[in-house]
Amino acid sequence: MAASIRDVAQRAGVSVGTVSNVLNDSPRVSPVTVERVRAAIVELGYVRNEAARQLRAGRSSSVGLVVLDVRNPFFTDVARGAEDEASRAGLSIILGNSDEDVARESSYLDLFEEQRVHGILISPYGDIEGRLAQLRRRGTPVVLVDRESRDAGVSSVSVDDAAGGRLAVAHLLATGRRRIAFVGGAPGAIRQVADRLAGAQRAIAEVEGATLEVIPTSGLTVLEGRRIGDELAARAHRPDAVFAANDLVAVGLLQALVMSGLLRVPQDIALIGFDDIDFASATVVPLSSIRQPRHEIGATALRILREEAMEPDLPPRRIVFQPELVVRASSGR
Repeated sequence: MAASIRDVAQRAGVSVGTVSNVLNDSPRVSPVTVERVRAAIVELGYVRNEAARQLRAGRSSSVGLVVLDVRNPFFTDVARGAEDEASRAGLSIILGNSDEDVARESSYLDLFEEQRVHGILISPYGDIEGRLAQLRRRGTPVVLVDRESRDAGVSSVSVDDAAGGRLAVAHLLATGRRRIAFVGGAPGAIRQVADRLAGAQRAIAEVEGATLEVIPTSGLTVLEGRRIGDELAARAHRPDAVFAANDLVAVGLLQALVMSGLLRVPQDIALIGFDDIDFASATVVPLSSIRQPRHEIGATALRILREEAMEPDLPPRRIVFQPELVVRASSGR
């Protein structure tokens, strides 16, 4: 049976309150007594029930982070930024993967609220800002990550996705491409994808004779990129450039196009992705991409969350970073 705080007090010959003061580093306990209590803790193998302590305090020292796809290195880097900032504040991160599933996303929100987490960071799937505003009203701070808030009640940290989409397609147009395809998940389901597409459409509208074909996918994955790449390679009439909604899709496209043996990148089809994950520069044809400050997005979101946890009446903020075009061999120079 696990030792209790009462067992420690009895072994050390002190009160339960004194043991609690030692555990909380109170200066009111003499050094001699502190040593006696610590010796009893080691001897009995006592482990503090941190969950119970946090429950009594009304809030835990954990932050819930819900991402769209934990396999995507973009979200790994965002999580690392949040974790680095959390560690400096004595907090920990609990990661939840919604896998672009509404029910799964909702279950994580329920779980984190039940656990009375310090706050929630979320890259949402679909429109759930009403639910997030409700969480905030009930005392759980919430910050959107990688998507700009369009609700006055919730803070957000994001990149200007529309500007990024415009950058990507304007670059392809500047290299002389005119038949461009946008490849990536159903734009209506993920707002970031919809915004990138909207930016691409604005760039197309500025160049006479340029066209944009929208090719949806069932997910933003390498496998879906390969599937579309195989379809494009088999076509008689195909685009001369592709803007992929993220780098994972772009990597899959690149693999399929190169392996077909029929097409050259960028000579026959130019290619650009979005996110600029670390692997983008290491592909067989280095991948052009739109860079997001991934680590800084996570760190900034965590800082805002902490501030709102300490001062619940702070007005919500919208932090929007500007994307950067990174040109590599896959789109030509």
